[in-house]
Amino acid sequence: MTGQGDNGTTRKGPTRALVLHPDLKSERRRRAPDLALAEAVSLAAALPDLEVTGAEVVRLAKPHPGMLFGAGKIEELKARIQSDEVELVLVDGPVTPVQQRNLEREWEVKLLDRTGLILEIFADRAHTREGVLQVELAALSYQRTRLVRAWTHLERQRGGLGFVGGPGETQIEADRRAIDEEVLKIRRQLGKVVKTRELHRAARRKVPFPIVALVGYTNAGKSTLFNRMTGADVLAKDMLFATLDPTMRGVTLPSGKKVILSDTVGFISDLPTQLVAAFRATLEEVLEADLILHVRDIAHPETEEQAADVQDILESLGVDEDVPVFEVWNKIDLLTPDQRAALLVQDARTPGIHTVSALTGEGLGALLDAVSGALDEKRTVETLTIGYDEGRARAWLHEQGVVKDERDREDGHEMTVALTERQRAELDRMRQG
Repeated sequence: MTGQGDNGTTRKGPTRALVLHPDLKSERRRRAPDLALAEAVSLAAALPDLEVTGAEVVRLAKPHPGMLFGAGKIEELKARIQSDEVELVLVDGPVTPVQQRNLEREWEVKLLDRTGLILEIFADRAHTREGVLQVELAALSYQRTRLVRAWTHLERQRGGLGFVGGPGETQIEADRRAIDEEVLKIRRQLGKVVKTRELHRAARRKVPFPIVALVGYTNAGKSTLFNRMTGADVLAKDMLFATLDPTMRGVTLPSGKKVILSDTVGFISDLPTQLVAAFRATLEEVLEADLILHVRDIAHPETEEQAADVQDILESLGVDEDVPVFEVWNKIDLLTPDQRAALLVQDARTPGIHTVSALTGEGLGALLDAVSGALDEKRTVETLTIGYDEGRARAWLHEQGVVKDERDREDGHEMTVALTERQRAELDRMRQG
């Protein structure tokens, strides 16, 4: 990433950024302002080639309609921006297009609100075809209301959306018709990608392996736990949104049971509406899960609030209430001895809670044993008559290893089978199709 010098020349090196968190007195916030600011700084750190030179909570009685902040605060911040040679201001909250334009003119720097920043991170992290398209779609929706911004990312092959800066940024003002045409094109491409994904999911249904999904607030340690459980070299860094595209791996548990483990994008509070909709497909793997592991950073001061945010998103996705959920209290290596002792007592007394350190592996054995136990599905023994013209269904039952007895009758194969609910549903789909 490069910055622009006062004389218009390109300055090499990281972009210098100032992070501001507006604290509105009228807002009933779940989070403490200082912790919200710390999270915003972590968000900024997730962008490459960005140097956060300062961060500040700005208390507001109410937002100014044209400038967001009051005149005195704007002058004070302008002096700070100039003295620290800040090139980008990140506002951890919504900023209207008018406020953005006015502040950029006043401060002579670029400005990103929370939505723009998260879009930049999504663009930098998305790697699958679907993830890239979903980012483009969300960005177009966001930029449609901000035609004063450039949207040169449509011509770029990888990385970033052009808000912060980059090759070819020329602040081109696009018209709504061009954006709408691009939206239609991307939606058509997404339709094809979604069909491909459904074929893959249908193929997985034929495999008698349960799906275990890791979910949790961003930076809770899901990818580290995924790596520890699978040995996979998935990006695991101490930064927000380190994983965006679901990563799936086959895992053989110590009990010998085989499962498919899925690592998903981290959740976050106040995720802009258009991003929730855009990434719904990315989180659909959770809807296929037989067991959900809710990974929590138990050492974080707002772990309860983060857990509530994750629960809200799971409910909004429509996760089946019958799907068991384990709470995995991660990062116990960061706790004091007294805190660890108290948690271990609670772990022992409360079903569905498991204390671990994904970093050191502590507690992982007990967690894997619990996963095996939860996935020992009940099987119902029943006798079916499979017609002679249903060769595919009969072959599938034998492939699943569920046939206890089989006899040939006049009307077909009389088969005694022991089926899980998942296998019964798949057999029904196969016979009806």
